[in-house]
Amino acid sequence: MEPDIVQVTSPRIILHLDMDSFYASVEMGERPELRGKPVVIGADPKQGKGRGVVATCSYEARAFGIRSAMPISQAFVLCPHAVFLPPDFPRYVKASADVMAILKVHGFPFEQVSIDEAFLDVSRLGTFSAATDLAVRIRDTILTQLGLTCSIGVAPTKVVAKIASDIHKPGGLTVVEPENLFSFLAPMPVRKIPGIGKKSEAELFEMGIRTIRDLAACNIQVLIARFGRSAIALQEIAAGIDRSEVKEREGVKSVSRETTFINDTDDEHLIAATMDALAEEVCRNLSDESLHYRTVTVKVRYQGFVTRTKALTLPHYTGDPATVRTCAHSLLRDIFDGRKIRLLGIRLSSFDTCDARQMTLGV
Repeated sequence: MEPDIVQVTSPRIILHLDMDSFYASVEMGERPELRGKPVVIGADPKQGKGRGVVATCSYEARAFGIRSAMPISQAFVLCPHAVFLPPDFPRYVKASADVMAILKVHGFPFEQVSIDEAFLDVSRLGTFSAATDLAVRIRDTILTQLGLTCSIGVAPTKVVAKIASDIHKPGGLTVVEPENLFSFLAPMPVRKIPGIGKKSEAELFEMGIRTIRDLAACNIQVLIARFGRSAIALQEIAAGIDRSEVKEREGVKSVSRETTFINDTDDEHLIAATMDALAEEVCRNLSDESLHYRTVTVKVRYQGFVTRTKALTLPHYTGDPATVRTCAHSLLRDIFDGRKIRLLGIRLSSFDTCDARQMTLGV
């Protein structure tokens, strides 16, 4: 039974759901004998000689130091007895749709931000107590119906709700009420703010800014001089201010395919043939989904994991395979600098339909 809806304008109450080790959890749901074991989803490790990367892994595998995007060869060295599985993206897309359906049924403003994350604006419930009850029901429903665990954050803003959902993984529920907002954020490292990566973190450290409290207290003009006008929004987030709304996202999805060469190569004929094969595969998936696209993106990863991407957006939608190949080769010529290539990829996006499903095939 749903709780009574209270018509109020404040406080804002945002719920962020983040599935726990999603791909690995889906695999465990299909194969219960994997539960409790270190499971790695990604390329074939080939006894430590594999050339791909880790897509994701179970928490048991993370205990050995394995992380997403790590070279699969390194993952094998860290945990050779792990269960290594190839990704099954159609299965993950189906599981994602089932999770999102459970969220949508409650009728609140909904925003899916990735295959395993989404926001709900549950402000109409009126109290954080009612929002907490709803979060518990959602978490329990997903576990009971799908056999999957998730972590949920509830807070007055999207950013804080997202941070909160990561605090007590797996299966956690963290609620941050308005009066505790800054005390929750202040002691955290600045890296906890979504969007602050290694480079920005290093620059902030150089300025003596290590915690979110430090960032909130820093002179805004000093921050602007270092990071530009974007520093204003960054400092507002540090102070717990985030006006972004929960909105349904439409259309910005992608279909992609990538492959890792057995041996790094600068053979232009092999590279061109591989690009043709990738283009053919994404076009086949495009046809299966009845989609037209506008944007083609090519990805090249060189030795040393240096990665470059370049995109081209067409003036009109098309489903023409020849256009994909032409654009892909043009983009590849722009970013190929003669160094040996480790990985090659292609992505189509900006579709003209709102029900596109995000898929990445291969690692």
